[in-house]
Amino acid sequence: MSQTQLYPVVMAGGSGSRLWPLSRVLYPKQFLCLKGDLSMLQTTVCRLEGVECESPVVICNEQHRFIVAEQLRELNKLTENIILEPAGRNTAPAIALAAMAVKRHNPQTDPLMLVLAADHVIQDEEAFRSSVRQALPWAEEGKLVTFGIVPDLPETGYGYIRRGELCEGREDAVAFNVAQFVEKPNVETAQAYVASGEYYWNSGMFLFRAGRYLEELQKFRPDIYAACEQAMSATDPDLDFIRVNEEAFLACPDESIDYAVMEKTADAVVVPMDAGWSDVGSWSSLWEISAHTPEGNVHHGDVITHETENSFVYAESGLVTTVGVKDLVVVQTKDAVLIADRNHVQDVKKVVEQIKADGRHEHHIHREVYRPWGKYDSIDAGDRYQVKRITVKPGEGLSVQMHHHRAEHWVVVAGTAKVTINDEVKLLGENESVYIPLGARHCLENPGKIPLDLIEVRSGSYLEEDDVVRFEDRYGRV
Repeated sequence: MSQTQLYPVVMAGGSGSRLWPLSRVLYPKQFLCLKGDLSMLQTTVCRLEGVECESPVVICNEQHRFIVAEQLRELNKLTENIILEPAGRNTAPAIALAAMAVKRHNPQTDPLMLVLAADHVIQDEEAFRSSVRQALPWAEEGKLVTFGIVPDLPETGYGYIRRGELCEGREDAVAFNVAQFVEKPNVETAQAYVASGEYYWNSGMFLFRAGRYLEELQKFRPDIYAACEQAMSATDPDLDFIRVNEEAFLACPDESIDYAVMEKTADAVVVPMDAGWSDVGSWSSLWEISAHTPEGNVHHGDVITHETENSFVYAESGLVTTVGVKDLVVVQTKDAVLIADRNHVQDVKKVVEQIKADGRHEHHIHREVYRPWGKYDSIDAGDRYQVKRITVKPGEGLSVQMHHHRAEHWVVVAGTAKVTINDEVKLLGENESVYIPLGARHCLENPGKIPLDLIEVRSGSYLEEDDVVRFEDRYGRV
């Protein structure tokens, strides 16, 4: 095993629309529990058990920061290790930020970085770890390793890597020089690639020394390097987050690591990985990798099917039934339902584009919204009222705030609420309520040991979330 420090770098940006309506802009697929009880991000982190490494560095979008922090906290992996991107600038800059952060933390050494995406599924985790171990000696020697997935079908949705000569000098670690990166092919070309045995799917996973990556980035894309260096020169620690200089990072070019470095460097090598990998790019790919009933169906939630074949049926809230259908994808959430032919799910993004064009919100946010203190679910709404179920975690609390356009009525249904209205503090138990007048300075906290559940009824002329003036906030949102 390697003696060099190894930092996993998990890229958790992106807001994929192909798994709508489960995936939304503010809650994309990497935070969903698509297989088992852990999210894809959490599964990516847990997959590293058995690989000797440091706590992961996670790169995510500013608006996802509290989701990432909570999911890492659940794994006991939250160590001020989240880098916030002010905006997406693709993988080359994101990895550069992580490399600079790792180098800053280890100024006397040049640690290894294992770059992973937060939204991949890997069925054979030991095969994944074995490939990482195979790659370690090459990365320690200064190579930039990418992992090539051994293809089992002529997939047209992935880029490919053509391998060159076998790397010599190590019988215990198989790697090949990279001959070529190729774009997503058509069916005939993909069939030829797979038949040749010389091509791998491009996984988007990498292993290299932090300093080596930065050297090559500076050589081939000094503009990206300079922008990232400037962005990291004035970082702002904030709770568990590292905030980079927004103005400098927004000036950074948008470029993938493949284009910026891997296609240009003379030190790229590919290590084969045969581990049941999928980027879960559509509902059909999720159907393919899930456990099936004898009829070929995949069920999630409260589902009853009759004379239904080869279908994916997902129920988030309430019963979903199907009769006499086949090859369907049916996904029900609290505020939307998708019904699609399983062979046409690549066009789900067309529906998302239409939702966006119509000025609707179902592409952007779920009915149930997560906050650093807990979550809320929008139960009902009318012209001048909204009803929400609010859950506050033990020991947490909302900001001290006021509203210009709405009054609120809170009814406690479980737990204990500590409510401050102007300077008056009240403790409320189950079935007790309180009224917060328009313009009153107020705060809600959970001082207890169990979650606090309450029903909030808003009334007024304007009820949106942006009608809030924060005076104090334990999560740095003032």
